[in-house]
This record gives sequence, structure tokens and C-alpha cells, in this order.
Amino acid sequence: MPELPEVETVRRGLEQQVTGFTIARVEVLRARAIAAPPLPELFCSALEGCRVGAWLRRGKYLVAQLERGDSDGGHWGVHLRMTGQFLWMSNPAEPCRHTRVRLWNPQGQELRFVDMRSFGEMWWVPPGEALEAVITGLRRLGPEPFSPEFSPDHLAAKLAGSSRPIKTALLDQALVAGVGNIYADESLFISRISPHTPAGQLKPEQLQRLHAALVQVLHTSIGAGGTTFSDFRDLTGTNGNYGNAAWVYRRSGEPCRVCGTPIRRDKLSGRSSHWCPNCQAD
Repeated sequence: MPELPEVETVRRGLEQQVTGFTIARVEVLRARAIAAPPLPELFCSALEGCRVGAWLRRGKYLVAQLERGDSDGGHWGVHLRMTGQFLWMSNPAEPCRHTRVRLWNPQGQELRFVDMRSFGEMWWVPPGEALEAVITGLRRLGPEPFSPEFSPDHLAAKLAGSSRPIKTALLDQALVAGVGNIYADESLFISRISPHTPAGQLKPEQLQRLHAALVQVLHTSIGAGGTTFSDFRDLTGTNGNYGNAAWVYRRSGEPCRVCGTPIRRDKLSGRSSHWCPNCQAD
């Protein structure tokens, strides 16, 4: 599933390519791609005639402001889930069988949503309606990792008394928004913490290292345009470059880049965890 760096890369691409895009026509090829309103036809009529304004990201969600003439057109929400991706089509082209939603401007240019696994979702939030009232997943999100609210003190408060492995805790979007399997593994390696460590047993200095590592690895991956390990592609169909520099993720059996110890791959709460038993021994 695309994580924060991949979703942020898509947001920046959409902001550059699609801000000011007037939606002349919408076609929904798979009804389950539309989470709200209840009928795809209502989604199409709500977006048609709107101009796309600024894009924001909250966790792994994307939200665009919509304008209808001089009036508020509500918001358009998107979650890529596991395999969703946007493609910008300057020239007409036949859709592939995984195309779920198509949007055209008056010039015939197309923004296409392709989703092989069909878990991606879109919402239209009416004007004056709170985003969280329609996109209910937003209610469960913790602070953004680059925000002042995310700090070692926040981690200490939320993890106090928890017996969950720290790797499992990091995947909880209520703890910190946008972190998934890739960057949890990478952050734990950089902070020299075993993924098996009970979250409530982390010492203050470990929490300081973990906080700094999370911020560092997410910044680095955004700069690299995301990772090649996920199914993520940007609007041009290009994937990211972070995977070539991964410390542990998907490197099981390979030598640690620091000490040479073979990287281990364990299952924690049903998810794969990659770690170095030497560097992450504490």
C-alpha cells in the first residue's frame, strides 16, 4: 500500500498538473470505487462543472477543494489503498481493464484512476459538510509526522503501558498518520530498536531516536519520489527511487549495510518485519 511519501508525491503531482482543471465529464467504470455519494451517478453530477483547487494530504488520504463558478463545490476525497494510481493522459487513449474512474477537461485531456486490486475509494463531500462526516476514516488519524503535535512526548504518552510490539504500534494510524510497513521497518533500523520490543518498554532516549528516525526516513523518501517496492506510480507512470537505498525492507537474507549480519524477516501481527539482529539488539 502506498504510504505517506508515495501519497505526498502523488499530491504534489496532482497539485502541479490538475490544479485549475475544470471537470467537464466524469465516467465511473466500477461503482465500488465511489464510497460517497451512494450512487456513482450522483458523484459524477457533483464533480462535473467544478474546477479543481488546492490539494491537501492527511495521512494516506488526498483531498481536493472544488469550486463551482464563484461558489464552493465541496471537496473530492481519494484513498489509493493498495494499488490505486492516477495517470495524466494528454492525448486520447483506450483505458486498460483496471481503469476505474475517468475525468476529462473541456480540452479532452484526461485524469484517469487505475486500480488493479479495486480497493481504492473516492468521496464527494458537499459544501459546508465536515470532511470527517463523510470520509469517516479521517476521524481515527493521529498527528502528521511533520507536525509539532508529533513528538517524543506524544509517543511516550500513547505507548505507555502497551505490550504491543513497537512495529505493530507504528502501523496504527491513530499513533501517527501515514506510516506503513516500509517506513516502520526503516525507522526502527535507523533508531536501532528491535521490532519485537514491547512499545511500553521503550526508554526516553529510544523514543527520541525513533521520532527523529521517522521524520528523517519520511523526508528522505519524499525526496526520492517514494519507493519502488510498492505498486505506486506517479502521474507519469514512474515509480520512486527510495527502494534502492532501503536499509532493511525486503532485504531478508542479504547482509546488513552497516554490520554485514544477514537481515531477518519475521511475522508480527500478520505483517512482515525486516530487521538486523545485531544493529537492533537493544
